[in-house]
Amino acid sequence: MKAEKQAGEKNIEVAIVVVDQTAPGILYCLAEVFALVGVGWEMFTGKSSGPVRMTPYFVAEHTEPLQLPMNGMVKPQVAFNEAKQFDLVIATDMMLVDGFNPRGQWQTAAQWVRSQYENGAMVCSVCTGTLLLAETGLLDGYEATTHWGMTSMFRDCYPNVMLNPEKVLSLTGVEHRLITAGGASSWEELALYLITYYCGPEEASCIAKVFLLGDRSEGQLPFATMARPRGHEDAVIDKAQAWIAEHYDLRNPVAHMVEYSGLPERTFKRRFRTATGYTPIEYVQTLRIEEAKHLLETSNMPGDDVALEIGYDDPATFRRLFKRKTGITPAKYRQRFRVVA
Repeated sequence: MKAEKQAGEKNIEVAIVVVDQTAPGILYCLAEVFALVGVGWEMFTGKSSGPVRMTPYFVAEHTEPLQLPMNGMVKPQVAFNEAKQFDLVIATDMMLVDGFNPRGQWQTAAQWVRSQYENGAMVCSVCTGTLLLAETGLLDGYEATTHWGMTSMFRDCYPNVMLNPEKVLSLTGVEHRLITAGGASSWEELALYLITYYCGPEEASCIAKVFLLGDRSEGQLPFATMARPRGHEDAVIDKAQAWIAEHYDLRNPVAHMVEYSGLPERTFKRRFRTATGYTPIEYVQTLRIEEAKHLLETSNMPGDDVALEIGYDDPATFRRLFKRKTGITPAKYRQRFRVVA
């Protein structure tokens, strides 16, 4: 399954396993998130992403359309009997009826997952998908987690697995290539962990912002960033934008932009807003806050020093502006989005 890629690019091929009981929700959520790795941030902001891409495939016993629970449908792209090796294999959550006995179920899928692992793939599960991993025998003697409601049945059926349902993510096996996630919503933690592992923490942070993954109690503002710049044909304003991108930390930045443009102040401000959709001061503030976010995410620089770095002599002014723009304080932003190498 190694697709052609441009020089410097790397493609991680992801198999999302589909069986008759697979629920459609997380199946498609994971596929969409992985499909936007390396491209989503640029799509929304115009800023380039890293060189790693992730390509998801639905893999099942055959490639005919498959009816799923809750009136879901899926068209698998790859069948188990095809000689394809993936980098990453994920079994997502399943809808199981009362009294369901997982022993002996999904034999073809279980054999295929085991062979992928033995050939070097990382193998993961979400929620009740851990039952499928248990059927492979790969979890015997190792720790695993699953949905809390499956605890009794899981321990009865798979006594050789060290079940720890308190965990959201459990990393185990050789080189931690076996990963199980707890309840259904833990797919978010799993996805971000995998994106960090394969693509780096900065890409994981970008994807978290694109999809609002993580704590959303403060609304959308903490995840928002400067939108892709609006295209325009005003060469003077375009030149001023390029200049301020390198000099936003100057005192009285708008006055400097006006002087640099050579236009009368009122004319400059009118043309700037028409071209960009921002007033000049809004544009500078947004550039400064974006740089502050980057510093808070990627450095140990104290908050007051961040304020000085981006052009604010008064840290209190910076903190007020930051909270107005993002909905949270700089300290809370750093706590939430800090990139851990």
